Amino acid sequence: MTATAPPPAPATKTRTRGSAAAAPSPRRNKEGRTPGAFYWMVVPAVVIFFGLHTIPVITGMFFSLTNYAGYGTWNFVGLSNYFNLFRDDRVIASYLFTFGFAVVSTIAVNVISLAIALGLNARIKFRTAFRGIFFIPYVLAILIIGYVFNYLFANSFPAILQAVGFDGANILADPQWAWVGIVITTVWQACAFNVILYLAGLQTIPGELYEAAGIDGASSWRQFRSITFPLIGAYFTINMVLSFKSFLQVFDQIVALTAGGPGTSTESIALVIFRGGFQGGEYGYQMANAVMYLAVIIVVSFIQLRFLQRREASF
Repeated sequence: MTATAPPPAPATKTRTRGSAAAAPSPRRNKEGRTPGAFYWMVVPAVVIFFGLHTIPVITGMFFSLTNYAGYGTWNFVGLSNYFNLFRDDRVIASYLFTFGFAVVSTIAVNVISLAIALGLNARIKFRTAFRGIFFIPYVLAILIIGYVFNYLFANSFPAILQAVGFDGANILADPQWAWVGIVITTVWQACAFNVILYLAGLQTIPGELYEAAGIDGASSWRQFRSITFPLIGAYFTINMVLSFKSFLQVFDQIVALTAGGPGTSTESIALVIFRGGFQGGEYGYQMANAVMYLAVIIVVSFIQLRFLQRREASF
């Protein structure tokens, strides 16, 4: 009986210390670097923005320190234009009107838009068609809408009021009520965009939450207060900030409806700046008004954004 030799042991692979760490690939070395093509894509937009926005802003800030009339020579007057703004009754009245108009319009637009969005988000017939119809006012030009409503306030609405036994006066001709017509026109046109944003927020809410709340016996109002509104808080913040900022810059609606009248009862800040700066020979003075107006809008928007974001966190 012959003894068989044991099978040879498997060869073991020896690893050197240097081969344990894989050599970095060229792709990994370039992982943290941005390709140069992206910079060339951004440069044209930066140049256009700087040329059409930044330079005019800096130029306007410079002329706000002068007595430039928009033509001819000018002298450096320092901050006297800014001090004179606080003593100008017309400018102060325009600020009061603009802020009052913006507050009323912002509240009305967001309340109405949220109500419409809730209805369009429900399971109703022709829901898609209704969404398209409600978006039409946003597509139309503001001046066109303003002239149409000007005709309605001057002709159609007074005739309807007289038919039902009321005084058929044109509210745009009344210094105390002309602002109401501007608010109605602005709200009708501005609701379209806000409805779209609220609809986008409502569609992010899972339906299971409402099903669970319904099983627990929660009413529709309780579901809105505890589920809907807290979950669309970010959209509410966006709408409030954008609406208020936009209404502070109201111009086209006033030009089409009242042209700042009767008298100066509906003059907005933008209209005062336009008339004084481009028609009244107060270019430097109204540039100071525009710079202060810009600062006010930035401060108000920042405060509003911080306050609403804190409200979101508290829900």
